[in-house]
Amino acid sequence: MLRVLRAFVFAFSLQSILLAQELPQTRGMHALQLDAPGGNPVLYAVSVPDGYSQSVPAPLVLVLHPGGPRSRYYGAEFARRVVEPALRQLKPILLAPDCPERSWSEAGCEKAVTTLMADVMRAYNVDRKRVLVVGFSMGGRGTWHMASQQPEMFTGAIPMAASTRDLAIERLGKQPTYIIHSREDEVVPFEPAEEMARELKKRGRDVHFEALDELTHFDMVSYVDALREAGRWIANRWKDAAPR
Repeated sequence: MLRVLRAFVFAFSLQSILLAQELPQTRGMHALQLDAPGGNPVLYAVSVPDGYSQSVPAPLVLVLHPGGPRSRYYGAEFARRVVEPALRQLKPILLAPDCPERSWSEAGCEKAVTTLMADVMRAYNVDRKRVLVVGFSMGGRGTWHMASQQPEMFTGAIPMAASTRDLAIERLGKQPTYIIHSREDEVVPFEPAEEMARELKKRGRDVHFEALDELTHFDMVSYVDALREAGRWIANRWKDAAPR
């Protein structure tokens, strides 16, 4: 996973670094910066899909990157390599922040994500019934965390290669959740993820578990096909929902 990201040449143009209130309306991936009073700036990217119009509500996807050594706009790299190709058929706006703390569950991260989500929802015509959070590894655990902390905001979740360690099961799976995990994951064990999915289903939660074969934890880009299928599954859960 880290080898792929570090080897990847950041090919798309980092269009000018803007303040949060100046979010661009033009298509493409935009490198941005949130200036937090009294704190370090939070780097993030917003991807505006082809054909976006303020007159038509669009889905919003919060993209949470994995851990490891982080380059600037690490979240944007993860979105560009994995999430955008997989979820392109949803025509979503993507919000891909860099985690400003050690993990997505820390208070500083939650505050930054909440602020950015609010900024994006003000700047774009977002369909509030189609708001998805997706992440891999550390970002997958962050996906579980964010979805459990803000079930009124997120209407779908896709955790990949993720642990739910220390998270209360009573708060998990409150929205349609598609879990993806490889049997060959040598970093985050497969069996606890499978057991969690099984237990959530027993509790009547709308959860699907996708088991992959022959992929190690570091084969992150090979999750694209499974993530694409997850996007279709989430879209089916959304299809009867009207914009609010």
